Amino acid sequence: MTTEQATTRSESLFARARKVLAGGVSRNTVLRGPHPPYADFGRGCRITDLDGNSRIDFSNNMASLIHGHAFPPIIEAVTAQLQRGSAFMMATEAEVRYAEHLAGRSAAFERLRFVNSGTEALMAALKAARAFTNRAKVAKVEGAYHGGYDYAEVSQEPKPENWGSIDHPNSVPLTHGSPQSALQDVLVMPANDVDRAIAILDAHRSEVACVLLDLMPHRAGLRPADPAFIAAIREWTERNGALLVLDEVITFRTEVGGMQQRYGLRADLTALGKIIGGGFPVGALAGRADVMDVMNPQASKLLYPLSGTFSANPVTMTAGLAAMQHYDAAAVARLNALAERAMHGIREAIGRTNAEACVTGTGSMFRVHMKRTPPLDYRQQFLSADESKRLKLLLEHLFQEGFLMINTCSATLSTPMTEVEIDALVDAVEGGLRRIASMH
Repeated sequence: MTTEQATTRSESLFARARKVLAGGVSRNTVLRGPHPPYADFGRGCRITDLDGNSRIDFSNNMASLIHGHAFPPIIEAVTAQLQRGSAFMMATEAEVRYAEHLAGRSAAFERLRFVNSGTEALMAALKAARAFTNRAKVAKVEGAYHGGYDYAEVSQEPKPENWGSIDHPNSVPLTHGSPQSALQDVLVMPANDVDRAIAILDAHRSEVACVLLDLMPHRAGLRPADPAFIAAIREWTERNGALLVLDEVITFRTEVGGMQQRYGLRADLTALGKIIGGGFPVGALAGRADVMDVMNPQASKLLYPLSGTFSANPVTMTAGLAAMQHYDAAAVARLNALAERAMHGIREAIGRTNAEACVTGTGSMFRVHMKRTPPLDYRQQFLSADESKRLKLLLEHLFQEGFLMINTCSATLSTPMTEVEIDALVDAVEGGLRRIASMH
């Protein structure tokens, strides 16, 4: 780490950015006060900013880089593809090869379609579910993030003053001006509460096209869903002619076949993104052949025309295949073990400092909460003013100590990491907890 000068390169660049970009950025997640640091380059699990500060990257571009930065096999494969062309108004073999690989990772992936982001994959999933069932309503868990589609973002960030009764959570808009019709077609359920969730679904059993679930929703606490809750939802969808749609945009890293592999599930549709792009924009929809056939222009009746200029772009397909071929069962197991080491170390640090904190997660990702008890749902993980203040102090401490985290104080691991980086993070978390205790 180097000491910042009075006017840093990042500070100067942000002043320019504010004159041409709304808010100075194109995505709010990179903002920091008083200005964001600007990346210069990344190598392995480290990222260096324009002012020469090097940090261990536990954010990995919001969980999208499974091999960290500048992974040599991806660089080699993409370079070769770029020399052949970057996009065509023709199909490419790269798309077929990658679809074959992903289909081989999960029996649930009978057919696939590639798109350009996780948001787009989830939008396609909901539209496909509606087309297949000829129903309009979507059910989702309160506080779960599923991208930027009107229906998927309902009740993504409700507040105590508007989230309503736990028995009947309100459908709360995220964006000003969201259409009332979208809110009316989304049923919001509490997580890990079988009786309440089933009661909400039962009241609309003939109208529900699909139930949309994340098996470990990041913004709802990053805690694995209760298996009994998932089993009850799966049984309900099968009994009532609705589809089970899983959002594995983030959780696909958990096992070779995604987190549904742990639950013994075969979702009707699965939305993928992030790590499957090898560092390039990507999304994919995978699922049952008969459901995916709603997008088949050669079917007797095309129910959902789906296309996109950059869908299945050969550069992304090439990068994604290289990334996932190198993320095999051994790599998954190794990374999961490193995350378990980190969570164990952080729990011990919390015990030594007697901090009001806990850690949740599984697979190769985890989240530190400023609460003594791991939250079961969105409402339990909602931050009080004091918890929010302490979380910001911890994040700032880690940033100054050379660690880049997701802004919920979550970490996602990459394959270049070793026990050295994990143990360094644990030590830094303990230091941050001690510092916070000394300030209270």
